[in-house]
Parts: sequence; C-alpha cells; structure tokens
Amino acid sequence: MSATPPPRPTRSTGPRAPSAGPGPDRPADPDRQSAAPPRRRRPLTGAARENRAGLAFVTPTFVVVLVVVVLPILWTVLLAFQHARLVDIQGMSLFGRWTLDNFSGVFSSPGFWTSLWTTLLYTVGATAGSVVLGLVAALALRRPFRGRGLLRGSMLLPYVAPVVAVAFVWETALSPQFGIVNEWGGKLLGWDDPIAFLSTRSFEVSVLGAHFDLPLALLTVIAFETWRYFPFAFLFLLARLQAVPEVLEEAAKVDGATPSQRFRYVLLPQLMPVIALLCVLRFIMTFNKFDDVYLLTGGGSGTDVVAVRVYDFLTARFDVGAAAAQALVLAVVLMALLGVYFAFFAKRVQEEEE
Repeated sequence: MSATPPPRPTRSTGPRAPSAGPGPDRPADPDRQSAAPPRRRRPLTGAARENRAGLAFVTPTFVVVLVVVVLPILWTVLLAFQHARLVDIQGMSLFGRWTLDNFSGVFSSPGFWTSLWTTLLYTVGATAGSVVLGLVAALALRRPFRGRGLLRGSMLLPYVAPVVAVAFVWETALSPQFGIVNEWGGKLLGWDDPIAFLSTRSFEVSVLGAHFDLPLALLTVIAFETWRYFPFAFLFLLARLQAVPEVLEEAAKVDGATPSQRFRYVLLPQLMPVIALLCVLRFIMTFNKFDDVYLLTGGGSGTDVVAVRVYDFLTARFDVGAAAAQALVLAVVLMALLGVYFAFFAKRVQEEEE
C-alpha cells in the first residue's frame, strides 16, 4: 500500500487579530512616528544660488558704506539742526532741541558769501588748470622718445608725494626772506623788493599803463593745486590718447590738416568724454579741499574757503552745530552746481560723442 501524504494545513477562517497599526480605537505609536524619514528640501535653482552668493559678496561692502558714509552723514544732518557745543556733545540725546538758528547764523555771519565766492574761484581755477596742464603733458609725452618712461614716472611725483612735504617745499621756495623764487626774480626779472606770495591779499600790477590788483595768495594756492593734481588728469588723458587709432591722424595728414586742425577735429572729440569726467571729479574734490589751503596760508590773505571756515567753527568756537550746518550748506551748494552741469553740459558732451 502507498503511504498517504499528510494533510496540508488549512488557512484559518476565524476572526483576525487586531492589527498593530493605528486605528480609531488604538493610538499611534510615537516611536514609529519619530522614525519616519524627514522631508527632503527642494534643491536650490541656479538663480537662487547666484542671489545668495551676490548677497554674501555685497553685504560686507554695504556694512562698511553704512558705517563709514551713511551714519556720519545722518549724524551731521541731526547736529545741524541742534544747539550742539563740543563740550556738551557726549551728553546730548539723538533727538535734542530742534532749531534753525545754526543756518541763520551761517548765512548772516560776516564773510560767508565772500568765502563761498572764494571757494568757487579756487575750485574753477584749480580744476581748469589741472585739466589743461594734464592735457599738455599727455600730448607732449605721447610719442616715443628716449627716456620717455622715466619722464612719465616723474610726472606722478607731485600727486604721490605727501601733501605736508610738498606744502613745506612751496612755503620755503616762496619765502620772501630765503626763498629761491624771490632770489631768481631779483636777479633775472629785476624785482626791487621780495614778494610774500602766501601772505599778500592783493598785489598791484601795471601792464601797458593799466593798473589792477591781483589776489596773489589765492592765485598762488590755485597754482599749487594745479601743479599737485595735474598728474591725475595726465593719467586719464594719456590712457585715452594711447587708444586713439593712428589711422585717423594719418588720414588727416594726407588731407593736409595742420597740427592744430588734427587736434581740434580728430583728438579733441575723442578726449571730450574723459575731459568731462575729469572736470566733474576734480570739481568735487577741489570744492571740498581743506588740507592744501590750510597748510599753505591757514585760510588767511583772501584764501578763506568754506572748508577752512567749517574747521574754524569747530576748533575756534567749539560750535559743532554751526560747523555741521555750514558743512550741510556746502554739500547743498555742491549738489546744485553738479545738477546744473548735468542738466546743460552733459548733454552737449554726449551729443559730441555720438
């Protein structure tokens, strides 16, 4: 007989045991919930990564500008509308007693309008002189010759030398007692008496029988500013001249143009955008200039520019509010002059460039 196979186990058809999962009558297991995998963050797009990198690069610069530029300007504006003395400034609150007396005192103070006019003359003369002298130097050192590199490097000496050193050299050279300028003037030009260039407000000059007075100290300071900052214009103009194609000048030579005509119709249109930029930059820098004038004359002998008056208000009168008000007026006048320039002259320069 063959052995019969054992019976297979049959699936139970009885009631199922309750499941271990959560249900309406069974709370969820907190251990199983904590073991659930976390959601994955969506990957950043390329634009988002670029924005984050840009913010990371810009933030340090923004913080420096905020601390060094914006906050001092806001603090100056607040001080201009308050009674602020130098001895009381530590105990002052941020928003003290508001007043307009500082501005009325500035506009009614003796010598303010004369100082503003002197500042304009000084700024216009020094700006024009430095740009013109830089243009002449750039044209003279444009063509190659032996020793050109050494001469170009020496042109930068007035600009890179410390202002205290060059101011002392000028004071010594222009001294009426032992200055070399008066020594040469007496021997070569026949000067009868030495001239005090830095302490003479007006100097009478006779030309062809006509007598007129020159603001000698102011002209001397303008000459110093021109000499000191013409290398700044020289660098800009020389770089632009090096980029002018030689084909343009060669074509003008073939057409029979004279050197003055080549400069007027070929080189000058190429240089006008650079000259306009230099005029704006030098005007802003010279209008706020303090150290050159103060080191040479101390603001005396008709060289009392507004920047020196601000310093005098602060150090001689200890009036911080009046000094801040005068500095604010100086900034407003400068913005108005630049607005006039951009409204009228900038369009002409752009038209000539096109």
